[in-house]
Amino acid sequence: MLVKLGAGGLTLDAVAGDGGLAVADVEAVFPHRDDLLTALVIDAYDDSAAAMERADEAARAAGATAGARLLAVTRALRAWSFANTAEFTLIYGSPVPGYHAPQDTVPPASRTPAVLAGIVRSALEAGELTPPRRAVPGPPLLRPEAVELFGGVPEAPFSDLVERGIVLWSSLIGLLVFQVFSRTHDSVRDESAYFDYAIAVAAEGIGLAVPSDRTTVTITD
Repeated sequence: MLVKLGAGGLTLDAVAGDGGLAVADVEAVFPHRDDLLTALVIDAYDDSAAAMERADEAARAAGATAGARLLAVTRALRAWSFANTAEFTLIYGSPVPGYHAPQDTVPPASRTPAVLAGIVRSALEAGELTPPRRAVPGPPLLRPEAVELFGGVPEAPFSDLVERGIVLWSSLIGLLVFQVFSRTHDSVRDESAYFDYAIAVAAEGIGLAVPSDRTTVTITD
């Protein structure tokens, strides 16, 4: 129903009718449409993050560098996004009118940046990062939750690494939005290769080198 109607058109009546159920049967599980949307949002975040976590586990088992791990997990999220465009749209597309995601969606939503943060932290500890040429000016730009997710503020010259990591994360999601919604098809010959290139460019912002050989990392899902 999410695929056919989109999140904005999803109603308990529509779900009941499509499943041959009484509306009361659906309401017994999801009293309100928002309860159903919340369950779908949580499933989408969990499913997409699990794909990234599996890819990272496989890359680490193969002895991959942090850069190769980053490429593996971002490719995994890209593959999930194209295979589940309705779910991708639900969590990263336009907001559903009248719906406000509750606190229950925060932990699942945090799994994606947590995968990225784990890779960046590993790169920092392994000495795989190149120090930035300039730091973020002024007072700290982070909320405590972001610092906690990363495991603390690194020492100089990487004291703004968390801020840079958020740039990497937002660049990844923005790139996926462009590709899933066909915003680059008229300007890029090979969108898959361009994705790898863009991830490598974004990773430069945190001082991480991503392998350029497209055969270096294999995704297993």
